Parts: sequence; C-alpha cells; structure tokens
Amino acid sequence: MSSLSVYHESNPELPNKVLTHAEDIAATLAEVGVRFERWEASAPIAAGASQEEVIAAYRPQIDKLMQERGYVTVDVVSLTADHPQKAELRAKFLDEHRHGEDEVRFFVAGRGLFTLHIDEYVYAVLCEKNDLISVPAGTRHWFDMGEHPHFVAIRLFNNPEGWVAQFTGDDIASRFPRLED
Repeated sequence: MSSLSVYHESNPELPNKVLTHAEDIAATLAEVGVRFERWEASAPIAAGASQEEVIAAYRPQIDKLMQERGYVTVDVVSLTADHPQKAELRAKFLDEHRHGEDEVRFFVAGRGLFTLHIDEYVYAVLCEKNDLISVPAGTRHWFDMGEHPHFVAIRLFNNPEGWVAQFTGDDIASRFPRLED
C-alpha cells in the first residue's frame, strides 16, 4: 500500500502524520510542489514485457505528461533481487542529493521509497504499483529500493544529461527509516 510519512527534520523517530489514501497523499505533496498520481494501464502487461510494451500500455498518460511538462525522453528501468550489483545500485542514491531537472518515476510493478527534504520537513513516500511521483528539479531527496529490490519503473526526462545527482553532503538520510523488505 502506498503511504506518506511526514516528519520534522529534527525527529526521525516519529512522523507527524502517516497517510495511506492516494487522494490525501497527492494533496499533501501538492502543497510542497510534488506531483503524485495513480495511473492504470490501457492494456494488460505480462511479466517480462519489453520496454516498448510497457510504454505502450501507458502511452496516453505518458504523452499527456510529456506535452504538459516538456519531457523529451522516456525509458523503463527494472531491478530485481537477483541483480549482481543491487547493493551498489542501492547505495548510489541513499544519500541526500538533488537534480537539475525533475525526477519523474511511474511504478509499473514493485516499490521504492522516495524521501524528500523540503524546508524543515521530510516526506517519505512509499511508491508502489500504479504510483507516479514527480520530484521537482532542485528538491533535496534520496531513494531507497531496499536490500532486495523489485521494481519496474517508467522514467521521463527533460534532458538525460541533467539527471546527474548533485550530493548535498548532509547526512540526514542516514537518520531516517529505510525501505523495509
């Protein structure tokens, strides 16, 4: 189940609120400029579907978002627990960072934890199948795929070269809960 836990940055042990209804999650995140939506496929997707098949199943939503926000590139990323570099890939984005462009992810399958650091608050967004999150450019955040990752996600980009992580050097991510497997 998708969820949003909101913490004050000084209290990582106890969230101020925990939300599990998509409408409440979307409304709370919208207040800080983050987009959260639920999408349904226009066609069934079989396990092991190709990138082209996955994109085709969500083509109307992708095209609308690309036109609305100016995204020019779309691809699909998939990671499973048997990936030989899963630990390195997980570690790559566990520290607080930001990007020069929006980070847009739609979870076709599986899950991941996006944690956003906005002003004095930390928003831990557990994204699962059918969840779209769009983290605005410049937003401090980190991502955890868990020790045993399992997800398929559609990614949209304004400019793939702008998607390089710029680490903040703050150790805040180490103080907040990780994705439990």
